[in-house]
Amino acid sequence: MSSHTTPAGPADGPAASPRRRLIRELLLVAGLFAVYKTGRMLSTDRTEEAFRNAGRIWDAERTLHLPGEGAIQRLLLHGDALVHTANTYYAAVHFPATVLFLIWLYVRRPGHYLWARRVLAVLTGAALALHLAFPLAPPRMLGAAHLVDTAQVYGPSVYRAAPATDTMANQFAAMPSLHFGWALMLALGMIAATRSRWRVLWLLHPLVTLLVVVGTANHYWLDAIVATVLLGGALLVVPRPRVRAGSLPVVRHLPRPQHGGRAAAPAVREAPAGAVGAGR
Repeated sequence: MSSHTTPAGPADGPAASPRRRLIRELLLVAGLFAVYKTGRMLSTDRTEEAFRNAGRIWDAERTLHLPGEGAIQRLLLHGDALVHTANTYYAAVHFPATVLFLIWLYVRRPGHYLWARRVLAVLTGAALALHLAFPLAPPRMLGAAHLVDTAQVYGPSVYRAAPATDTMANQFAAMPSLHFGWALMLALGMIAATRSRWRVLWLLHPLVTLLVVVGTANHYWLDAIVATVLLGGALLVVPRPRVRAGSLPVVRHLPRPQHGGRAAAPAVREAPAGAVGAGR
């Protein structure tokens, strides 16, 4: 298979165009995140409502016979190093992992990047609406749960001990768990954008995240379940990226010789004829 390439020149457009697209994406993502962080803070003073909702969620989980969050926490509390690692994972992996995921897609899979960015935007917007409509105290604050605030006891912690004095985070925005929602989208995005036979292992990230957010008493099981439902809705409304014909490697087997005396030629792997693309 042959291909023809033409050196880049003035007719190809200004050289700064890729930089402008990158700057636009950075500003867009940063702006969406700033709106989300600002919006979350609007419900920080609804303490009584947040604790009433926490009691309702706790009772609902018992009615549904969901496993107690304490079962996971007791596993973490078997060793200081284990619970410290879980707290560090909660504090340090969530946001950087999502950023690296988007950067990798932007560079290597532009079509999948647009899809993933839109899905995350829809998921985060829906989560913000629910945070405002349903303030929820996490299980570490609920007396009936009898759970340890592992971040405050063992460290590190991203929250202040008194929610009312925390000007950087809304501790009553437990439902849904975006820690889990973003982690699940990262795994699904990488599975969709790669072809490795081991790509299913990306699902370990949301699995570990789920055990961490529950075991550290930052989220209820229902927080993760609701995040999954919202992500499913986002995936339904955002069109998936299209893969153009020829974008995947093609293996062509040469015909075997009609008469003996010569070994069959090996299979020839052709280069991809296109690239992953998506409608804008």
